[in-house]
Amino acid sequence: MITEKLRIDGIPAILWGKESSKWMIAAHGSHSSKIDDCIWILAEEAQILGYQVLSFDFPRHGERVYETEHCMVQQCVRELAQVMEYARKRADHISIFGCSMGAYFSLLAYGQEKIEHALFLSPVTDMERVIQNTMKQFQVSEERLREEKVIETPFEPLIWDYYCYVREHPVLSWNHPTSILYGEHDNICEYEYVSAFAEKNECHLEVQPGGEHWFHTEEELAYYRDWLGRRL
Repeated sequence: MITEKLRIDGIPAILWGKESSKWMIAAHGSHSSKIDDCIWILAEEAQILGYQVLSFDFPRHGERVYETEHCMVQQCVRELAQVMEYARKRADHISIFGCSMGAYFSLLAYGQEKIEHALFLSPVTDMERVIQNTMKQFQVSEERLREEKVIETPFEPLIWDYYCYVREHPVLSWNHPTSILYGEHDNICEYEYVSAFAEKNECHLEVQPGGEHWFHTEEELAYYRDWLGRRL
């Protein structure tokens, strides 16, 4: 696999595959990076069809774990726009891949962009719901979050500004050809919300029996690879 390390306005990135006019921008999930297993597999399968894959690290992920600022939705949307601008100057055909929160950020950033198609793995399609579920799990009221601004949890921190941005910027429409792979036992994104999004936006939705939110087992990754071969 040919790889080239890049910096896009200071953002660490990797361009995978042989030179091509077809690119796929890949946005990783939480606690992940630009070289996550799902992106490795994407790059391997995409190059067969003549794509290059451009992946990068969100704030506080990968090469940026040293950063002190939280990984905020506003910043991630801006960085996706920067990455798209970089890709536009170098590729004629652009598609996107998003995993978990990376899919959500892509929904916000690329709704009005011209893209060939989108592939989403375990996508967060309703971040407000995910945050509210976390608040309920750890018995954090909206009033308390408003007052304290940031509340740490064993998973992700609850951040008032993040929550407000999510509520003020709902995903209203998504008019790109899209394929979604969802794990049957996903405990982050409830099926009813993902399926409602897929139905509303005419996305192809496939459910892996026994799959989880984090595709990491040998069986899950093999299923994911097969799905890519069919949906790329």
